[in-house]
Amino acid sequence: MSERAAKLIFWIGTLSSLALFLGMTWDTHRSFAALTHADRLDANVIAGKRVFEKYNCNDCHTILGFGGYYAPDLTRAYKRLGEDAIRLRVASPETAFADSYRKMPQQHVKPEEIERLVDFLRWVGNIDNNDWPPQDSDTRWKAATRRLVGGAAMSPGAALVAQENCLSCHSLGEAGEHRGPRLEYISTRRDAQWIARYLVNPEAVTPGAQMPAFDKLSESQRQAIAEFISSLADRRTP
Repeated sequence: MSERAAKLIFWIGTLSSLALFLGMTWDTHRSFAALTHADRLDANVIAGKRVFEKYNCNDCHTILGFGGYYAPDLTRAYKRLGEDAIRLRVASPETAFADSYRKMPQQHVKPEEIERLVDFLRWVGNIDNNDWPPQDSDTRWKAATRRLVGGAAMSPGAALVAQENCLSCHSLGEAGEHRGPRLEYISTRRDAQWIARYLVNPEAVTPGAQMPAFDKLSESQRQAIAEFISSLADRRTP
């Protein structure tokens, strides 16, 4: 290859990459307001961001790629956990994490501050950031969940999840509510035995839990629900 050809390849590659980078940067800034839902950025969200900073949540948690790595990423915490679970974790971390190897300090956050923090995490959770971080990406669950739910729609566990209205508080795939942790998330943290025991009396396992007891169900029914939820786990080690 001649020196002239090498220089030509270098300049074409460099200028093309620069043009692509500048074009993507311009497109991102052009659509920034839509991607972040800037119209929903109200005084409550701003107050929640100040609460987040006041208690140095970033020391342990990461959010939108910034922060510590001791505790879980909070970018999609609202969709993953639900607002009631967030309130419990902030107000009573010693209860919420009683059986966890990771502990969260009790910072005595005021009730109104907790509500603003929920508003902030709700807004952040709806930012369109191309499914980042990947551990909380909805697309991580969609294909596997659709196959499992579609193929097991009439399985005893899936039928009981529907019968007991579990999705009135929890989410599964694209269905359900966000008042409690999404079922796929639970499946990566707990095994079927723990889930079945929890269903008997949530308060006994996690003091302060707001989930009702399913003690009217038979042991085999609770086990069926637990095995179905456990089957939603991603095959990789969480």
